[in-house]
Amino acid sequence: MKASQVQASLETLTGMKQPVFLWGPPGVGKSDTVRQVADKMELPVTDVRAVLLDPVDLRGLPSLNGDGRAHWATPDFLPREGRGILFLDELNAAPPLVQAACYQLVLDRKLGEYTLPGGWAIIAAGNRETDRAVTSRMPSALANRFVHLNFEVDLDNWISWALKNDIQTEIIAFLRFRPELLHDFDPKRNDKAFPTPRSWEFISRILSANPCQDIEYELIAGTVGEGAGSELLAFLKIFRSLPNPDTVLMSPDTANVPEDPATLYAICGALARKASENTIPRLVTYADRLPAEFSVLLVRDSVKQSPEVVNTRPFIEWASANSDVLI
Repeated sequence: MKASQVQASLETLTGMKQPVFLWGPPGVGKSDTVRQVADKMELPVTDVRAVLLDPVDLRGLPSLNGDGRAHWATPDFLPREGRGILFLDELNAAPPLVQAACYQLVLDRKLGEYTLPGGWAIIAAGNRETDRAVTSRMPSALANRFVHLNFEVDLDNWISWALKNDIQTEIIAFLRFRPELLHDFDPKRNDKAFPTPRSWEFISRILSANPCQDIEYELIAGTVGEGAGSELLAFLKIFRSLPNPDTVLMSPDTANVPEDPATLYAICGALARKASENTIPRLVTYADRLPAEFSVLLVRDSVKQSPEVVNTRPFIEWASANSDVLI
């Protein structure tokens, strides 16, 4: 399922208080998706890393009542009131006894003497066994207590997120040019650094810090690997040689239109960041001079950057004239 579909599913299941397990390879944004759902539903998240727990950490420690009978002291991290999401991250990486301790919590919403408040939903997440991540096979009795969703990486979903979260323009443009590098993880390889949505976010933060040129490649290759790092560095040279987007917008009817695909992706990414109700007439003028696929790319990314432009006359006229390529 794409991230947008996962979010919609989590919203539905969270409202029903149905336990759900989110599966996916490393670095695709499983945890971030859960937090986005929580933010949208205005719910707090209690993040419990099951892999760090012992069974006794969930069950609690015994203590004596005044009448000499023992009871169990509930762990402080378990919620006691209100509403929210109890997020059991990396659950299938936990030791089998810890997973077994979750049986009752997931199905019956109880843990010994503890009862999960009615307003709380349970979401768990973990890597797949085929990803060579640290995992323990989930017992079938526990697995049967969840609805299982599989997370699929999708470029359009990621770009929508990236435009809203200040990911560097050159990263978005590069991944438009090389979409297969958004997530290039092969569990058969022994790479320590490889491209994932998470690592591209790291690269964006590195570039925003303006590192010295003589260490830039080492930082990039150490984050996404040597192959993807070399390709990004070559793309950055193109991107940094582009005319200022403001210059293009000053003369959209005469500004140079590149022929090289990599340069077209770069200029479209830079211009889309400038989208607003004020600039959309000039953006559309330039888009009309581009090859059809890049014209659509520029306008679509402009809408993602500034949704209000869909109500402007230039956008409506462009959409009407290009309805055949929008289908």
